[in-house]
Amino acid sequence: MENQVTQQQETKWYVLRVVSGKERKVKEYLDKEVSRGGWSEVVKQVFLPVEKVYKVQNGKKVMRERNYYPGYVMIEVTEGKLSDDLREAIKNTNSVIHFLGKKIQSLSVKPK
Repeated sequence: MENQVTQQQETKWYVLRVVSGKERKVKEYLDKEVSRGGWSEVVKQVFLPVEKVYKVQNGKKVMRERNYYPGYVMIEVTEGKLSDDLREAIKNTNSVIHFLGKKIQSLSVKPK
């Protein structure tokens, strides 16, 4: 039996500033753009952190999802693979304002 070593590629998280209230739509657009552009190996996930909130409305308990960070969407990308084409495709997505960070270099977020 051979020892199979799977290399887990390092990833970086990038934060996008988006139009507030359009976070879910931007996530859908980005998921479609990633699959259409063939970047599914590079972009690991598009993440929108939400929490479930229960309210009583008209005497019924209603569950709603609320964004933890309104106006922001997170993207996990394989380290060193954020090409100019991918960056431009993300920036040109409807309701995306910009990457967080400097104009020349996007800021990656380190998980704790």
